[in-house]
Amino acid sequence: MWCPKYRRPVLVDDIAVRLRELLHQVADEQGWTIEALELMPDHVHLFVRCGPDTSPARIANRFKGRTSRVLRSEFGSLRSRLPTLWSKSYFAATVGRVSQDTIRWYIDEQTTRPVKGRP
Repeated sequence: MWCPKYRRPVLVDDIAVRLRELLHQVADEQGWTIEALELMPDHVHLFVRCGPDTSPARIANRFKGRTSRVLRSEFGSLRSRLPTLWSKSYFAATVGRVSQDTIRWYIDEQTTRPVKGRP
């Protein structure tokens, strides 16, 4: 999970559509599988399957770096509103303590708040 700089709600309309395309492109190029993806106006939830030799930092770097570069070049409004598209931080966790189904459920439920009950 990561957010735009200052948590600005810029991930909407054409920007969100293009971001989704870019995330899938990066995953395909790296040989990763996107298990779940939810774009909110002010943050991205992404559940990725990759090999054990890939660090969470590398995953975040690949997704954030490419998407920032391309989106800022294609959408001038992002350059004028933000000094950089993404904040420096991100949250990453591995599947282990919770099941894959729970993680997918959480990401899927991000658009249907308030959340009631769990699988």
